[in-house]
Amino acid sequence: MLQTHGEDAKILAGGQSLIPMMKLRLAAPKYLVDINGISELEYIREEDGFLRIGTLTREVAVEESELIKSKYGIIAETAKTIADPQIRNLATVGGNLAHGDPGNDHPATMIALKAQVVIAGPEGDRSVDINDFFEGFFETSLKPNEILKELKIPIPSGKSAGSYIKIKRKIGDFAAAGVAVQLSLDDSGTCRSIGIGLTNVDSVPLRAKRSEDLLLGKQITDELIKEASQLASDDSNPTEDLRGSEEYKKSILRVITGRALKSAVSRANGDM
Repeated sequence: MLQTHGEDAKILAGGQSLIPMMKLRLAAPKYLVDINGISELEYIREEDGFLRIGTLTREVAVEESELIKSKYGIIAETAKTIADPQIRNLATVGGNLAHGDPGNDHPATMIALKAQVVIAGPEGDRSVDINDFFEGFFETSLKPNEILKELKIPIPSGKSAGSYIKIKRKIGDFAAAGVAVQLSLDDSGTCRSIGIGLTNVDSVPLRAKRSEDLLLGKQITDELIKEASQLASDDSNPTEDLRGSEEYKKSILRVITGRALKSAVSRANGDM
C-alpha cells in the first residue's frame, strides 16, 4: 500500500500524534495505512546483546514491563511522562519516534541510550543509528515506502543508570525543555559511557555532545556537572512560544541537566 500511494499515505499506529495534527489541518493525508493488525511488531525482549522493542509496543506496556523497570529504568521513566494514561494505552513507542517531533519524549532518551532504529521496506531491513535518524523538523530518514520496525538498545554493563526529567506547564503537555541521561561507571566511579539527549530545544532532538565529552573518562564531580549543564544550555537552540522565552528554556535546561546527571550517578552507585 505504501508503494502504491507513496507520499499520499501516512501510517497509523497509535494515532496519538497524527490524529490531532489532522484535526488541526496540519496534516491531510489522502490515505491512512493502519498497521495495528501486524501483531508481530509488538514485543519487548532481550536478544543478541540488545533490548529490542517492536514499533507497535504501547507506552503502557513499556511503563509496566518488569524487564524495562529492572534494567532500563530511564525508558519506563520517560513513558510515564507522556501525556496521560488514556493516551499511553494507545500511543506506541515507534510512532513517538517516527513522527519526528522534537517535542516528543522518546527521541532524547533513545539518543542517550545510543539506540539503533530498524527500518523495513520493499528491499528488506536496514539499521540506522539514532544520531542519523532525525533529519529536520518533523523529518526522519524514513522513506515513503518504509516503516519503523524496531528499536535496538545495547544492553548496559557495569554500574549503569539513567534519568529523564522534563519541565511542562501542566499534565499532558509537551516539554518546555527536557533532558535524558544514561551513563555507566566503573568500580572507581569513573564515567566509562555516557549519553545525553535533549527534548524540544532545537528543530531536532539534540545530543549534548560537548557535555558528554567533558564527562567521559572522569569521575563526575559537582563542578563537572555544573560545567556540563552549562554546555548543554549553551548548545541548545530553543524557540520562544507559549511555554516560555528562549532565555527561560535555556535556564531550565541548565538546571534539569544538572539534576538528571546527579540522579543518574546516584542511581548507578545504588544510592536510590
